[in-house]
Amino acid sequence: MKIQCYALIIFSLFLFEGCHQPAPSPADDMWSLASARKSDLSIGVYITAQTVEQLFTTEAGRREAVSLLKCNGITKVYLEVHRCGLVISPELLKSTVSLLKKNGIEVVGGIATLPGGEIGVPQKGPLTWLNWQNPKSQNDMRKIMEDAAPIFDTFIIDDFFCTSDTSDESKLAKGNRSWSEYRRALMTEVAQSVMIKPAKAKNPSLKIIIKYPQWYDRFHLFGYDVSTEPALFDGVWVGTETRGQYTQRYGFVQPYEGFINYRWISTLSGDKIGGAWFDHGDCNEFDFIEQAYQSVLSGAMELVIFNFDSFVVGHPGHHLLRQDFEKLADLAKAVAKNPVKGATGYKPANSDAGGDLYLMDYIGMFGISFVPDSKYPENSEVILLPTQAAADNEILPKILKSIDKGVKIIMTTGFLANANEGEKLAHLAGIKWPLTAQQTTSATVLAEAKPHQLKFPLSMDYLLIPDEATILLQVTATQPFMTQNKSVYVINTHTFSQKDFDAVGEVLLCPRQIGLPELPKPWMNTIRSVFHSREEPVLDAPSRVSMQQLADQSLVIHNYNQETTTINLQLRDEGSFVDAFTGKTIPSTGKNIHLEMAPRSRIWVRVKK
Repeated sequence: MKIQCYALIIFSLFLFEGCHQPAPSPADDMWSLASARKSDLSIGVYITAQTVEQLFTTEAGRREAVSLLKCNGITKVYLEVHRCGLVISPELLKSTVSLLKKNGIEVVGGIATLPGGEIGVPQKGPLTWLNWQNPKSQNDMRKIMEDAAPIFDTFIIDDFFCTSDTSDESKLAKGNRSWSEYRRALMTEVAQSVMIKPAKAKNPSLKIIIKYPQWYDRFHLFGYDVSTEPALFDGVWVGTETRGQYTQRYGFVQPYEGFINYRWISTLSGDKIGGAWFDHGDCNEFDFIEQAYQSVLSGAMELVIFNFDSFVVGHPGHHLLRQDFEKLADLAKAVAKNPVKGATGYKPANSDAGGDLYLMDYIGMFGISFVPDSKYPENSEVILLPTQAAADNEILPKILKSIDKGVKIIMTTGFLANANEGEKLAHLAGIKWPLTAQQTTSATVLAEAKPHQLKFPLSMDYLLIPDEATILLQVTATQPFMTQNKSVYVINTHTFSQKDFDAVGEVLLCPRQIGLPELPKPWMNTIRSVFHSREEPVLDAPSRVSMQQLADQSLVIHNYNQETTTINLQLRDEGSFVDAFTGKTIPSTGKNIHLEMAPRSRIWVRVKK
């Protein structure tokens, strides 16, 4: 009875999702289209162990699962072997792999290293992760990897390959090291001794992928070491699961974060970088498809969607994904040859963010074509140095060399306060030294000499006192937000710090909404002018409009606002322009484009050929 109901639900879903249309033309056949465009962009889906057990143990379940995969153009499946204590038998895995391959679907193994039942030892801490210091956790995971390895050609490790355990045995092993140092060393060792070596002993040709989650500014606190792990693994996949920016469930994350995370990790992974991974949680249809676009803009040529259960129960984002697949594939093909370029934010591997946690996500939401780098971006025309950049002990000579080349240097107060040679840097910036730590919060800013009320307050960590610098933006009569001294700028920022996380019990993601996305349009235009490089168009728009410039000079502009938004764009050269997504001509006057963008919409501005 349960099986019959399950099949009926799936069949009803097909009708709802439009998968069973009568006699589709080849252009409307999602499976044929997805198969034909695999070299540009492919879609994969992760199937959890629980769903493997539910769907693939019956003939009806297997048949309907294959149908559902094909009608959504899913050409690759990530088949999970373990989650939360449920271990899938080798027999079921083998039969499922055989079934999927016979239907032209590529299969990758996967594992969620989460404790449950008799498997592993739960950590002492706020999240349901493993205590990796405990021998039982290591032995249980090693056994699962050894049993699964011969079945697959490729294998991926899901998000939870990390720990925040504070048990006595971990404290003893930690010794005098910081928690970050201890955990990174532990997980680097575990990666080899538990996951990679045992699996490859059973299957020497097995390729093993590590998948990083989205919270790039906190990786190192929980054992993810992006300076060592990419070299150990055969591939690196990246979480771009930003979900809903306006909701609390997953942390008010800005949509640009997916792009930042993928591009930053790509600078550490090189050609091992592969797929982007996002999900349905806390997503309406617009949140879901926006994740796909930022993933593709970041350079991903494969979209891995978590998880298959959401395809079973249905989600409105699936229709948009099918509808926009060709647009996404065209964009992926273009980005592969012409990646997004722009002002560069410097974040060394495993660097602490202080009060600048996730700052780079907000910069991208200001309509600034902005990319991150794990190495000092000496060839960039505009460089942002947040607190994270203070981890570079040799930063001063690099800055001086950039200034000599005419580069714009934008420092945050957190960077100035924490960097080596801070006094010399403050002199370059025309700021009085030392900076006084004085956290202030204001829901009002001065815009064109008039008070402007923000929906959420703006926070600052330091008292910023100009010496030779000019004040560009001011929060109050006594508190500057941005200053300039020749080509050196200072922003008095505070997004989040550990204290903000602790205050609400958050561990990984943004703990609250802040005033940065609420800044008035005159502030947006001033900030854009500071980040502006010579070849970049001039954008006049409110916040929550992103503009990403590809190396071929085309532009992808997103309106993430929930209302129609007016933008004005001044391009470098006159010409005729087209929206490459739709093929429609974009009205322009000389170098200028005036657009009314619908809520949660996007446009790809390209010179008409």
